[in-house]
Amino acid sequence: MSAASKAGHDDHGHGHGHADGGSHGTFKDYMTGFVLSVILTAIPFVLVMGNVLGNDRITGIVIMGFAVAQIVVHMIYFLHMNTKSEGGWTILALIFTLTLVIITLAGSLWVMYHLNTNMMPQHMHMG
Repeated sequence: MSAASKAGHDDHGHGHGHADGGSHGTFKDYMTGFVLSVILTAIPFVLVMGNVLGNDRITGIVIMGFAVAQIVVHMIYFLHMNTKSEGGWTILALIFTLTLVIITLAGSLWVMYHLNTNMMPQHMHMG
């Protein structure tokens, strides 16, 4: 290997040329993200399977909150989005993503509510 190519390779190193502050995360970061993801999945599962809250509407709202938290955990721990990387653009992407998620969830609930209200058969009088 020539000295020039070796120097170019050594300059690259394990940083992969991310001079802008981007990181790949550590094993601890990935394990923290994994544990948080498992917890944020298990709690809604228990809430639904055990009918813990006793109210379907409240359970749905709580589950949506856990879903948003799950998205944030994935963006921070697995996509490495923070205020330092890429000059703060990743935090803007996080805000944009959360806005879209909230619009999508609210719109989905609105559509499902109105479908349930308008499409469910009324009590028919048999007689």
